[in-house]
Amino acid sequence: MRLSKNFTVAEFEKSQTAIRQGLDNSMPEEHLGNAKALCENVLQKVREHFGITTINSGYRGEALNKAVGGSATSQHCKGQAADIEVPGVSNYDVATWIEENCDFDQVILEFYTPGIPDSGWVHVSYNTAGNRKKSLTASKVDGKTVYSIGLIK
Repeated sequence: MRLSKNFTVAEFEKSQTAIRQGLDNSMPEEHLGNAKALCENVLQKVREHFGITTINSGYRGEALNKAVGGSATSQHCKGQAADIEVPGVSNYDVATWIEENCDFDQVILEFYTPGIPDSGWVHVSYNTAGNRKKSLTASKVDGKTVYSIGLIK
């Protein structure tokens, strides 16, 4: 089943962790609308602008979210978020493009190292109930994840 022209439910649900641990990561029908909205309003636009766009983590069922140490309130668990990368394009550039060209709930430049374009990844979410357009950068400080306001290069 397609969520947009270039994204399918299968790739949105796919997880190496779920496969290794034998977890069922099938997205319930109640979250399909959220995933479709994210794909149509953000991911497809990224794909059309930059080309091939890889979903590293899309939907996460409760067991998978726990296995990867995700937040209990993660938008991944509602089909509202994806972690993405575009091969050959700096994750900072992808996050900045989303910030400037898409409607979104959150865009987070996660664990990006300046000077290493493919370091980290871009977390992006979309909420059909209304978007905050919140831009953040996540980094490790003394072993803890710290979120800073804005996209920091």
